[in-house]
Amino acid sequence: MSHTRTYLPAVVLFVAAIVVWELFVQLFDIQQFLLPAPSVIGRAFADNFGRLVSIGWFTTKEALGGLLIGCTAGIGVALITARWTIASETMMPFAIAANSVPILAFAPIVNNWFGVDNPLSKMVIVAVIVFFPMMINTVRGLTLVDANALEMMRSFATSDFRIVWHLRIPNAMPYIFNAFKVVVPLSMIGAVVSEYFGGNRSALGIFITQEAAQFRFANAWAGIIIACIVGITLYAVVLVAERLIIPWHSSVRKQTT
Repeated sequence: MSHTRTYLPAVVLFVAAIVVWELFVQLFDIQQFLLPAPSVIGRAFADNFGRLVSIGWFTTKEALGGLLIGCTAGIGVALITARWTIASETMMPFAIAANSVPILAFAPIVNNWFGVDNPLSKMVIVAVIVFFPMMINTVRGLTLVDANALEMMRSFATSDFRIVWHLRIPNAMPYIFNAFKVVVPLSMIGAVVSEYFGGNRSALGIFITQEAAQFRFANAWAGIIIACIVGITLYAVVLVAERLIIPWHSSVRKQTT
C-alpha cells in the first residue's frame, strides 16, 4: 500500500502529461518538425524497435564502460585523499575546479586521441564526467565519521586499515550510493552527447542526429525514449543494489516502509 501511495502520483502525472501533449499537438496543429505527437513517436518507436534496441545497447556499453572506469578511479583517489590530509588539501580544489569545466568540450580532442569510431573515446568522456562527483562524495563519506567511534578505535590501537574497512567505508556507503544516483544518468547523457561529435553508425547519438538532420523527428524522439529507458533502468538497478548492500541505513529503511 505504501508503494502505491509513493508511485501512483508519478504515474498519474506521467499519463496526464502524455494526454495533454497529444491534445496540444492535435488542437493547435503543431508541425511534426517542432513537436511530434506521442502517438506518432509511439509508431516510430514500434517500427524501429529492433534497430533502436541494437544501437541503444551499443551506447549503453559505452556508458557502462565509462561508468566503471570513472567510478573505480574516483573511489580509489578518494581513499588516497581521505588517508593523507595533504593529498586532500592539494587535490580537492583541482577536483572542484575541473568539475566546473564543460567536459564535453573535450570530446573532439578525445576523438582525435583514440579515434572517432573507437568506443574508448566515448568511455573516456563518460569516465571524466562521473569521476569528480564520485570522488567528492566518497571523500565526504570517508572523512565525516563519528569522532567518538574513531577515537575509541584508536584507543584500542586499531590499525589504519581496520579503521578504513570497519568504520570509514561503511560510513561512506550511503554517500557512494548517492553519487551513483547522480552519475548513472550522467553516464548515459555523456555517452549520447559525446556521439554527437562523431562516432560509430551503430551509436544512439549518431542515430538521433542523422534522423533529425533528415527531418525524421519522430524517429529522433524514439531514440531519445530509448536513452531515457536505459537511464531509468540503470537508476533502478542502483536503488535495488542500495537496498541489498546497506539495508541498515536510515534512508533505505524509509524507502521500504
